[in-house]
Amino acid sequence: MNFSFLEKYWAYFNYGVLVTIMISTCVVFFGSIIGLLVALAKRSRFKPLDWLFSFYVWVFRGTPMVVQIMISFVWMNFTSAPTISFGVLNLDFSRLLPGIIILSLNSGAYISEAIRAGIDSVPKGQTEAAYSLGIKPWKTMRYVVLPQALKNILPALGNEFITIIKDSSLLQTIGVMELWNGAQSVATATYLPIEPLLFAALYYLIITTLMSQLLGLLEKKLSQGGHH
Repeated sequence: MNFSFLEKYWAYFNYGVLVTIMISTCVVFFGSIIGLLVALAKRSRFKPLDWLFSFYVWVFRGTPMVVQIMISFVWMNFTSAPTISFGVLNLDFSRLLPGIIILSLNSGAYISEAIRAGIDSVPKGQTEAAYSLGIKPWKTMRYVVLPQALKNILPALGNEFITIIKDSSLLQTIGVMELWNGAQSVATATYLPIEPLLFAALYYLIITTLMSQLLGLLEKKLSQGGHH
């Protein structure tokens, strides 16, 4: 194994990690908003709204993410989007925006189901008690149901963040210079077919392991909080 390339190309991997984490953070943020809106819309008594968002969830959960990425890149066509520099980051928004949008829509489809399950886990007696006190339905959802559901939703959001960190590698198909694309560029430049990819895999493993540990600590803290 020859890892001498790291001395020259270490910055490529660090750059890729920063882009990967930035993408994942944006996707989980926007995906959570989409997921919450979808979960609430599907509980609406207006059936066409329920059917519409059920169709959305069905499509995004039932088709490969790489297919969604390629279609969105062609359809959205952000060719006039700028490239903006933030320190060491040079972000090509013509490729980054379609990637973040489609990953957020995909993530939102999964998060909506987690939120729906979290809402359903709250005892119905809580809602009925709020209604008996004259609290309006939307206020009941906001102040009574969602705060209690959040405890059950947070671990799922953490798992989704870990999943997105790995799935963001699919954005290399449209030229986003994240960690995996950076590793492939190094492999091409150094004529080393395996070592740069192994190092990138190690980087992913370190990141996801750290996230899993943090998620475990959060779940433990929430569990202890529930016993007081």
